[in-house]
Amino acid sequence: MQAYVKLNNEVLHTYKTSGHLEREKDLEAVTLYMQEEIEPKLRKFNTPLERLHWLIEEQYYEEAFLAQYDDAFLTAIFESTYAKGFTFPSFMSASKFFDSYAMKSRDGKEILERYEDRIIIIALYLAQGDTALVEEAVDAMLTAYQPATPTALNSGKAARGELVSCFKLTMDDSMNSIAENIGYCLELSRLGGGVGVNLTDLRPLGDPIKGILNRASGVMPVAKLLENSFSYSNQLGQRNGSGVVYLNVFHPDIENFISSKKPNADDKIRLATLSTGIILPDIFFELMRNDEDIVLMSPYDIERAYGKRMSEISLTDMYEELLANPAIRQIKRLNARKLYTEVKKAQFESGYPFEIFDDNVNNAHPLKNVGRVKMSNLCTEILQAQHTSVITDQNEENDYGLDVSCNLGSLNIHEAVKVKSFETLVATSIRLLTSVSTMTNIVNVPSVAKANKLMHSVGLGAMNLHGHLVASGIQYGSKDSVAFTDAFFEALNYYSLKASMELAKQRNETFYGFEGSDYATGAYFEQYTMKEEVEYSADVLRALGNTPIITATMWAQLKEDVAQYGLFNSYRLAIAPTGSISYIRNSTASIAPVTERVEVRDYADSRTIYPMPFLTNDNAHLYKEAYEMDLYDMVDLYAAAQKHVDQGLSMTLYVTDQWTTEQLAKVYIYAWTKGIKTVYYVRQRLQSVEECVACQI
Repeated sequence: MQAYVKLNNEVLHTYKTSGHLEREKDLEAVTLYMQEEIEPKLRKFNTPLERLHWLIEEQYYEEAFLAQYDDAFLTAIFESTYAKGFTFPSFMSASKFFDSYAMKSRDGKEILERYEDRIIIIALYLAQGDTALVEEAVDAMLTAYQPATPTALNSGKAARGELVSCFKLTMDDSMNSIAENIGYCLELSRLGGGVGVNLTDLRPLGDPIKGILNRASGVMPVAKLLENSFSYSNQLGQRNGSGVVYLNVFHPDIENFISSKKPNADDKIRLATLSTGIILPDIFFELMRNDEDIVLMSPYDIERAYGKRMSEISLTDMYEELLANPAIRQIKRLNARKLYTEVKKAQFESGYPFEIFDDNVNNAHPLKNVGRVKMSNLCTEILQAQHTSVITDQNEENDYGLDVSCNLGSLNIHEAVKVKSFETLVATSIRLLTSVSTMTNIVNVPSVAKANKLMHSVGLGAMNLHGHLVASGIQYGSKDSVAFTDAFFEALNYYSLKASMELAKQRNETFYGFEGSDYATGAYFEQYTMKEEVEYSADVLRALGNTPIITATMWAQLKEDVAQYGLFNSYRLAIAPTGSISYIRNSTASIAPVTERVEVRDYADSRTIYPMPFLTNDNAHLYKEAYEMDLYDMVDLYAAAQKHVDQGLSMTLYVTDQWTTEQLAKVYIYAWTKGIKTVYYVRQRLQSVEECVACQI
């Protein structure tokens, strides 16, 4: 075992045996790691320009983006960045960066990038010749902004993957559409993407085909085909592709769909690697409250009777009308409570299905004029309108709709509240995300490319909430933590809108459908212009640091500006479940509570110990672990953020083997009543077994 690994591992040994955290051993491990492992492998150059020219000649970097800057500027940006004296704050952050993000020689023997080099290249690449943006981007990334892994990893490289790696597709009820979408999934999986597919509009098992009854095979065989596609397109054998399929709870195949992830499921429906999610309208919860049956209906009947797909209507609004329509077959009745109990059993056994609260999503959706939000992505935070493509025969032209590519980045909350200008930080982040959008063109999936071009969608998120609360002396889930979350995300919302408005003003361009949106009409802003001002405690104000408190007057002015100039980005905010990038930033993941105060991560034959940021022997009580937490308090905190996030939050629920299905159902129902839009995994810890449960994406 290397000496630096041994030093890092001693942190856990000491913590377990004495309860005393010796963080200095972790910092010693960083120093030794850099001296013994990294410095000897770093390829040395006399000047930054010599390094850049060599990397271009050897075809490690693209030449075109660097040619947009003169030598004097390139030299200055490297010198000024190195002068800031960056050091890794933990062994985990250093090892994760050099293992997974730093560029290496093709034989793997040399390291070609330090942390500062990767930051500068990202900035130069995304700024597209704008020197002022380069400087702001470097400053933002050295302090508080972190691009998502695809952008951080691939920017500037000659041999690179895509800058985004998450997609949403809609599937129509035709063989052409099924085949085309399977092809899209193969392509996107090859690129390293996680893909969500909506199966709601497919006719169920036993439905007619060409008027002949009992001919349709239903959604499960299609789900199996998708699962096999993701396994086949496995990125040169490095890892299987990843995907999720969604189905509305009123679809007649829902029982098999829910059971498909159970370990003892029949092989005909068993989904071993494909994730599943269900879509739940308000009417389902109303029927469950009254202990009534739900009636399962075929999307085939709905489209024939109304000319709209099942995914395109509000089942809550139309449920009674559908029941009264003789053209809509009432295929099966199920007791709502019993069905939801089966959902909870499946979640205890497998963590699936994810859940989308359909009306919470669409009632708050500012782009109702563009279309409904039909589904989410693999991590349940992306919620954008989609239009289903009509895929025709080979001799006819396809009518491509709108599908989704997820363009993500996150702010380190602890650092974001300390920057001199929170507004500049958010504006820079939005501009960098917008650059990713304009530079991305997934040509092999035309519906994704079309929507990206028209909508300019981005998803700025946040991480290190639990860490920052601990550093501020605030208990996660307390009233002060909820108040801080409310104020921080209101400011993030405000300044992201302002940044998008400024982009629209500068470029004289708005996203597709802006004119009919709640932003253009002003309806979106009423929740803010009519609000009562809040008095915050001294602890909350201290935790907010330099984050401005947004007033109703500020919102009123922004409302006028948006009405005049528009918005460039159709969607702006989404809270993803940050994993690797949190380690690099020495942060707690996303806005979630930690699952362990001192985390253990095993990679191959090596073990890395990761003490949570700011954890000391005196504040360990503030790092209450997720499995010890009151989940209702956690939901309250997420709900405070959700009020200000136009898309969704990736929210995992943490339970133990002592929980019952009834307890779990009550938490979900509470989340629904609080306006939460989606729920990601259910993670279960066995109280009798000590295990590492910090699962990250």
